[in-house]
Amino acid sequence: MKIKKAILTGGGRATRLRPVTSTMNKHLIPLANKPMIFHAIEKAVNAGIEEIFINTNPGETELQKYIGDGGHWGVKITFFEQQGGPQGVAHVVKQAEKFIGNDPFLFYLSDNVILGSLNNFVDEFVNGNYDCMLSLSQVPDARSFGVPVFDEKNNLVDVLEKPSNPPNNFAVTGIYLYGPGVFFKAFNNIQKSSRGEYEISSIHSDFLKNNLKVGYKEITGWWRDTGMPDDLIVASQLLLEEIPTENFKVEGKVEEGAQINGKVRIGVGTTVNKNVKITGSVLIGENCTLEDCIISPNTTIGAGSTIKNAQIGDSIILNKCNISADIKLFGSIVGSGVNVVKGIGKQKMILGENTLVEI
Repeated sequence: MKIKKAILTGGGRATRLRPVTSTMNKHLIPLANKPMIFHAIEKAVNAGIEEIFINTNPGETELQKYIGDGGHWGVKITFFEQQGGPQGVAHVVKQAEKFIGNDPFLFYLSDNVILGSLNNFVDEFVNGNYDCMLSLSQVPDARSFGVPVFDEKNNLVDVLEKPSNPPNNFAVTGIYLYGPGVFFKAFNNIQKSSRGEYEISSIHSDFLKNNLKVGYKEITGWWRDTGMPDDLIVASQLLLEEIPTENFKVEGKVEEGAQINGKVRIGVGTTVNKNVKITGSVLIGENCTLEDCIISPNTTIGAGSTIKNAQIGDSIILNKCNISADIKLFGSIVGSGVNVVKGIGKQKMILGENTLVEI
């Protein structure tokens, strides 16, 4: 059995990441200067996937424009709209039934970021002849996740969705494998939860109650569900560390006197003046302007941005930003086209809903 098909998520509203997601799809937020969903696509492709199906919100056009038909990765990508409004993660898979048919498949929540390969996960599923394979990760608080239940012999016997009193500190992460036909049969057996959604945990619980072979594998590397701003920043930092040193190249114009230390990538068309200090790991996109500023580690700056007189670290700066003020930004996410400029004797702010400002 070979896994050739995958479903990736591209929908949802990501309200906890507003205001950034008020104007852009969460899955296009750049992590290490690459749209989040690109990382998921690359993991799937490296695991042998040949066809990818991505769900979208009704009327979505941005994902299609950025991702294309998959030719860039040598795979075929098809988009499908989520009909009937948000009805849970399991409902996303159900709506892809016409694409999956009776084939085994990978289901990947694209806002889950992992380091390392999926290959061992896929190999164990195939070689063990499992009906389903779950990936687990230890978390400080499992109440926001699906949680596995084990018996006294450490056999997996159930999966609970967001339990108020978790039986352990394991979370079922958003990476799943399913054998031929089993998911859609189980979907017909489940009901909506009290939240009004078809829960993915209900599918796994049904498998176990019907004695299907459900395996699990702990992610021993790093995993993060990027549901909150701080999660995005940490994910970006770790993805920066994963980039090979040889990929950090200075392709822009750097004036003599500028201090460039550590792993730093500077894109084509970017100019860096003599009074700039950059300490990597840092990614700076194309056609940026940096003057009289300090860029500290774990920072990414999107294409077309201008940074003057500021100090920035541990931050994600999106495209076409203008930060031209004596300001220190750390642990920050700055959306596309944002202007932070020096006022005259006072501060002026035009802030969207759910904006956070610390002064």
